[in-house]
Amino acid sequence: MLTYGPDAHYVPAENRYETMPFRRLGESGLKLPVISLGLWHNFGDDKPLATQRAILRRAFDLGVTHFDLANNYGPPAGAAELNFGRILQQDFARHRDELVISSKAGWDMWPGPYGFGGSRKYLVSSVDQSLRRMGLDHVDIFYHHRPDPETPLEETMRALDHIVRSGRALYAGISSYSAELTARAQQIMRELGTPLVIHQPSYSMLNRWIEAPGPSGTSLLGALTEAGMGSIAFTPLAQGMLTARYLDGVPEGSRAAAEKSLDPGWLTDTTLEKIRGLNDIAAARGQSLAQMAIAWVLREQAVGQVTTALVGASSPEQIQDSVGAVHRLDFTEEELAEIDRLATDSDINIWAGATESKHE
Repeated sequence: MLTYGPDAHYVPAENRYETMPFRRLGESGLKLPVISLGLWHNFGDDKPLATQRAILRRAFDLGVTHFDLANNYGPPAGAAELNFGRILQQDFARHRDELVISSKAGWDMWPGPYGFGGSRKYLVSSVDQSLRRMGLDHVDIFYHHRPDPETPLEETMRALDHIVRSGRALYAGISSYSAELTARAQQIMRELGTPLVIHQPSYSMLNRWIEAPGPSGTSLLGALTEAGMGSIAFTPLAQGMLTARYLDGVPEGSRAAAEKSLDPGWLTDTTLEKIRGLNDIAAARGQSLAQMAIAWVLREQAVGQVTTALVGASSPEQIQDSVGAVHRLDFTEEELAEIDRLATDSDINIWAGATESKHE
């Protein structure tokens, strides 16, 4: 499926595996780098393809082997997969077997009743479209992007099982499912013979819902351990709030100023005070705030260890800074206690409504 393009002369760094830690994904045999690159932002048609290529090259040079996409990433929807496919063909064709490429479906993608949700029709059509856009014969991981209250869970899981058995994906996963729904989904998939290997939840120092017990008394982290699943935490920087960018307010051109997945109303005086305190802890550790935020998500002391942190990048320098977090993943008990004092949930989980289903 892949062909060499005009830029096939790209040669990755020979030392790309020397410093990046890899963790096994739950009870599966698949290992992921502790830093994964998400293409949610910055890979649509509103960004130069040359910049996208530079980000992907730098990521791979640093040992980031996992690239995460979805059918609706853009803008417009589908553009991220198309652009990634072009760069994949030109730069990474001969390295395909070193990569873990994932995609998802669940949110709105095309008009009409078959362009969203969790039905077999939507999921199978979506994965086929994603494969065509990227020029692949399979993805490594395919997720259901969010619970669908209008589709029986059994139908959604049978669709994921079919997608794996038909060779369209090697592994199946889910995203933004509650602890209780995750347990039910895994039970169904184990009975079908295709266990779920990964869950993709939002998680950061300001968004700690996966630690909280659900109605069953079990947190999502606990449910993942019981289900033998790994996890990939998205938005570990709280949509950019856990960076130095907002320490002095909302700058022009920022995600908050554009209200692009970051509500400026979240940047209250109380939250900014927390962020400044966390920045002081990071400085004492010799890290940027962003690096500490990523390291905290990956901390060894977490119950139900997070396998990998999913970060975005608008430049090669930004992905390099994020990867720098791997050099300090250890925390003292004193540091964790001080972080816990400041890093309380700030009600910024815009995906909270997606975690439930009327079929629970």
